[in-house]
This record gives sequence, structure tokens and C-alpha cells, in this order.
Amino acid sequence: MDISIQHSFLPQTDPEASLAFYRDVLGFEILNDVGYGDMRWITVAPKGRPSPSVVLCPPAADPGITEDEKRTIVEMMAKGTYATLVLSTPDLDATFERIQATGAEVIQEPIDQPYGVRDCAFRDPAGNHIRINQAA
Repeated sequence: MDISIQHSFLPQTDPEASLAFYRDVLGFEILNDVGYGDMRWITVAPKGRPSPSVVLCPPAADPGITEDEKRTIVEMMAKGTYATLVLSTPDLDATFERIQATGAEVIQEPIDQPYGVRDCAFRDPAGNHIRINQAA
């Protein structure tokens, strides 16, 4: 079977703040920006590598989600417990320094994990947990 990842969805609560983080801080390019009413789906990916991409989406756009569920999702996002995106870079320390210099919220400075990965972590403007691994 030949299957690949095309898109992954990551919730955002402020399209402009998310766009600024992924475009200006992480250096991603915007592949698509679609609005529907007061909602917006923004597709981003590392420059020059359009697939797989990340769709920054409204957190509760599904019509089957109740108001209580929407509140729970937003609360979990704010705590950084709803969604995680794991990225990699060939120079973790330099990448960490550049991102930290923008004022992004640091969760964890670069560290060698006991399971063999060197990584760091930030939160995006919606509270999502963004981990960055040292590329092997």
C-alpha cells in the first residue's frame, strides 16, 4: 500500500496571530487561505516543501460539536493539551535561539531526552504544543 500524509489539522483561535507565528516566526509559506463566514482555514508548510502541510483551522467548526465540547476544546488548547505538532531541524540550537528571540512562549529549552531525541518546545498563539527535534 502506498499512502502518504497530505494535510494535518491544527486548531487556531486567532487567524492573524497564527499566520504571523507560522509565517514570520517559523518561516512557513502560506499555501491557501480560505474564509467562510467568520471562520478561516490557513494552509501552511515549510518553504519549498508543500507536502505534508498543516491546516490552521477553527477549533470547533464541526456542526456536531456541542457548546460544552467547544468550551472544553478551547480550554485544552489554552493549556497546550489539545494538539501537538512535531517538527525537525538540522540545527536545533540555532533554531531555538531564533524562535526564542521573537518572544515565542518557551515550554522547554533544548535538551537531550532519555529516549534518544534532542528537542525543545514552544506554544503557538493558540496554545498548541510545538516540539522541534534535532534532525538525525
